[in-house]
Amino acid sequence: MNAATSRASLPGARRVVVKIGSSSLTGPDGHLDLDALRALVDVLAERVAAGGQVVLVTSGAISAGIGPLGLTHRPRDLATMQAAAMIGQSQLVARYTEAFAVHGLRVGQVLLTAEDTVRRWRYRNAQRSLERLLALGVVPVVNENDAVTTDELKFGDNDRLAALVSHLVRADALVLLTDVDGLHDAPPSRPGARRIPHVSRLDEVAGVEVTARGSSVGTGGMVTKLESVRIATGAGVPAVLTAAPQARAALAGDDVGTFFAATGRRTSARRLWIAHAARSRGRLHLDDGAARAVLGGRASLLPAGVTRVEGAFDAGDTVELVAPGGAVVARGLVAFDSRELPGLLGRSTYDLRAERGEGYDREVVHRDDLVLEHR
Repeated sequence: MNAATSRASLPGARRVVVKIGSSSLTGPDGHLDLDALRALVDVLAERVAAGGQVVLVTSGAISAGIGPLGLTHRPRDLATMQAAAMIGQSQLVARYTEAFAVHGLRVGQVLLTAEDTVRRWRYRNAQRSLERLLALGVVPVVNENDAVTTDELKFGDNDRLAALVSHLVRADALVLLTDVDGLHDAPPSRPGARRIPHVSRLDEVAGVEVTARGSSVGTGGMVTKLESVRIATGAGVPAVLTAAPQARAALAGDDVGTFFAATGRRTSARRLWIAHAARSRGRLHLDDGAARAVLGGRASLLPAGVTRVEGAFDAGDTVELVAPGGAVVARGLVAFDSRELPGLLGRSTYDLRAERGEGYDREVVHRDDLVLEHR
């Protein structure tokens, strides 16, 4: 590992995840901006030629389908978004294939849904596939699978997907390319707004005014980018946020955009997915003793500590664990479905096994499948 600890160490980062947004790849007419795409590929190919590894997380599939479908703007309904993605995804990857081929490089398309990161066998398979592509000298081109995903299973934006992928492949740095040159101390359109070049901890910029609104062809504003940064840096991966035309300078460690230092240590991919990728399907309300045990970080949640079940979920789904005062203290993968769990509440595993047989003495949420809520 050659994790970047500062701008100066970025040129030596062995493995980098680069995310490019729709607004940086799409022209005013709704079609792909091939010049912008090729310029990005040139930069990434230089990195690979110098001995580095690159994973590209790209938006633009839906945008690439807007023009061919004769639409005047990005669709809002799921069915039309999926249709645009079906048309645009093939065009997008074909253009990347052509552009990387100029440099003698091959690409491998990787389409992910949130389900691929919260089911153990699926995220392990995604991890193995990405590692094998990199070992073979292939540039993985990753996108959310908009053609088949539903609102309930979406990552929500490729910024968060990029942060999760950066941890999945144990990247040394994450570079987020967008249409603004980094984080500013006020909205960039406001006169006098200044770029913030370095952030040691995100709480340093907690008071900065940012917007959740993306461009007309994208879904992520600065809020989603900072959430992506929080996920990455909290998992030990430093990040750079800058404008797409400055990709080469950012990778070279020049003073462009905003550099976010890593604040946490690397954790298991499974725990990161539970914390950030999984959509909560319900809530388990805990008594005081169970809440204290969970917050201690070493205890599983047993049926005796659960007082109430909220929501409809199946075994293996993610649920929130709620303390008596109403605060969410943790998230985890539940071992029972919401139909059978109420009959187990407040009872010891010994009694449940004696009455119902083997299997009913298991934890409601095992400590290996439990992540404390970020506070």
